[in-house]
Amino acid sequence: MTDPAALRATGVELREATPSAAFSAYRAQAGRPDPVEFVERTNAGRVDDLIALRVGRMAASPFAFLRGSAGLMAADLAGSPTSGVTAWICGDAHASNFGLYASPERRLVMDVNDFDETLIGPWEWDLKRLVTSLVVASRETGSTDDAAAHAAADCARTYRAALRELAAMPVLDAFYLTTDEKTVSHFDVEDLGEVFKRVGKKARRNTSRRVVEKFAERAEHTGWRFLEDPPILTRIDDATAHAVLDGVEEYAERCLDDELRQLLSRYAVADIAHRVVGLGSVGRRSYVMLLHGNGEDSLVLQVKEAGASALAPYADATPYAHDGERIVHGQRWMQTVSDIFLGWTTIEGRPYLVRQFRDMKGSIDPLTLKPNQLDDYARVVGATLARSHAQSADPRILTGYCDGAAGSGHGERFDRAMATFATAYADQTQADHAAVVAAVTSGRLPALVLEG
Repeated sequence: MTDPAALRATGVELREATPSAAFSAYRAQAGRPDPVEFVERTNAGRVDDLIALRVGRMAASPFAFLRGSAGLMAADLAGSPTSGVTAWICGDAHASNFGLYASPERRLVMDVNDFDETLIGPWEWDLKRLVTSLVVASRETGSTDDAAAHAAADCARTYRAALRELAAMPVLDAFYLTTDEKTVSHFDVEDLGEVFKRVGKKARRNTSRRVVEKFAERAEHTGWRFLEDPPILTRIDDATAHAVLDGVEEYAERCLDDELRQLLSRYAVADIAHRVVGLGSVGRRSYVMLLHGNGEDSLVLQVKEAGASALAPYADATPYAHDGERIVHGQRWMQTVSDIFLGWTTIEGRPYLVRQFRDMKGSIDPLTLKPNQLDDYARVVGATLARSHAQSADPRILTGYCDGAAGSGHGERFDRAMATFATAYADQTQADHAAVVAAVTSGRLPALVLEG
């Protein structure tokens, strides 16, 4: 057992060793990866026919490029000063990687919802990526630079406030705390209230049954069959389907408790197809498995290739050799509640993640928000990220670091430092995006843009 005051003092000492000013600066390092070469290099190992789609999505806007370039930002952050405190981090904590989903008790909770890059690393890398994404999104919606910087600073301020609250709570209460409608309203998000209600209403309808209604048709023998919609949803050959099925059976034996394994056994496999998802994941192999239960009852599982974390070259080794297992453990560390079917497997020598394809999931697109709403959203995601980090890093140490000694004013300087960094790195993102667009225009990079 450690005295809470001593833990906070540890954070204060770390802050004195690496003050806020060290976080504010960004300057491109000599030998920085060329953004076009980065895109070309990270196309390796992906499905060839989907590379042009990936490039087209990344070239759509600076915000889209940022979403697909976690590894490039990690390379830029790798040489920067750190707090000395590590945690399980998302690794790709941009503003679109937060959203609503259903807890096992069927409550809607708000949390980080993408863990492809998760590993143990400096917590501030997540926060820097988040505040940068808010500035980039703010600029794309036509906001002023002052408004963009204000949203970034508010995100950092609420991150600190949430840590401070968690540090003072009973330890178990802090561990159990989830971000839901009640806790969201705690952070003064009146301008975002109607948006959350609308997204929440849509999320409650976003179930496996809805997936089947939208993306499948009745088949004579299997009950339902996915509808082809190339290149997004495509058929696979029998050999691949059998390999996926074998991988899911291995996952059930390895990852599910007896009661969940029996529950899954009550479904029959109706169809398996390949479905493109996300932006950074485009080109990774990703399958959807349609399972049929009673009557019109269906369950759709996603079986998604788990590549190595884009941050892995810049962080200490994470204690899981299998990247699906890494993702599962990172997700469980950062979320207070997770998908009951979350697990991992291996298919044809490649690591995969298994989860429900959609389970009352909903998200807010930051590019659709007005400036006052984006500022509210910044506070929500800042608080959410703080709770996620506090699952693995002691919030008392983090509070000591972010706030500094009582009355020192370090907290406000921390907020300004994060906003200053975010503004500078947003400039870098826009320049990188312009370079990729030029490469597409010249024909160096292939790009496919789908209408709608």
